[in-house]
Amino acid sequence: MKIVVFGSINMDLTAYVPKLPLPGETLLGASYITVPGGKGNNQAVASARLGAQVLFVGRVGDDIFGKQVLKIVAAEHVDVSQVAVDKEKGTGLAVISVDQNAENAITVISGANWALDASDVARTEKCLDGAKALLLQLEVPMEASLQIAEIAKQKGVKVIFDPAPAVPLPERAYHGIDFITPNETETEILVGLRPQNEKEAAEAASILHQRGVENVIIKMGSKGVYYDTVDSRGFIKPYKVKSIDSVAAGDAFNAGLAVAISEGLPIAEAVRWGAAAGAIATTRKGALPAMPYREELLKLISEQQ
Repeated sequence: MKIVVFGSINMDLTAYVPKLPLPGETLLGASYITVPGGKGNNQAVASARLGAQVLFVGRVGDDIFGKQVLKIVAAEHVDVSQVAVDKEKGTGLAVISVDQNAENAITVISGANWALDASDVARTEKCLDGAKALLLQLEVPMEASLQIAEIAKQKGVKVIFDPAPAVPLPERAYHGIDFITPNETETEILVGLRPQNEKEAAEAASILHQRGVENVIIKMGSKGVYYDTVDSRGFIKPYKVKSIDSVAAGDAFNAGLAVAISEGLPIAEAVRWGAAAGAIATTRKGALPAMPYREELLKLISEQQ
């Protein structure tokens, strides 16, 4: 089962701090790690670990970070043959702070990620044949993502769109995707409502439906997941895990959702896969190292049915 990911790839520098710093404040951190990240890359690696055949389309710079991330990601059984090397832009960089409550603050320097254009769309189009799903995010130019979304829909490939980092979306975006998966913050930016419970999530989903997207899944972290789709609607309670780092949990969720949908599972089960994948990601530090494996996902679901 083939999944195509069109998106960002970064080197992540993650610092672990007692609390997130205030403006002008200097903190002493406890430790740091440097690992590949980027929302596209995280989703690609997680999808591969969960059992999909994954092809990743993106860009890195002609620098040491670019060489390092490609080597590491390729070792995760992700096809990186369509990740171009940009001679003019550097590899994307994310600087992340994580506090003692596993909350995070992230600064992204887009670099080569923000150079994706029509040439990358053309390369992606050739890769969509036989694919079950296309994963998209907003760490690359929106126009390129919308173009390839429209092409994927024409080919019958399910388009799963993570509207992050959140910005207001044009009407065209809602009609060009199959699934939208905002978290609470992203939902607030999109519809003006920050859902705190199932009822409020349903209200937000209704607004998104009115804008043209058929399948809405709202991720509320430790409060659970609400879904309202063509086939069904419901609420998935959060899985109970010991969270230490919420970085990339949303990316793991989208990967779990995409793999389950690609395997033909019912939507409720696909959302459970997403929720379990996201929960597992919070139990480990960093982005790529935190991405879940299929065996542990299935184990968590079976233990907490």
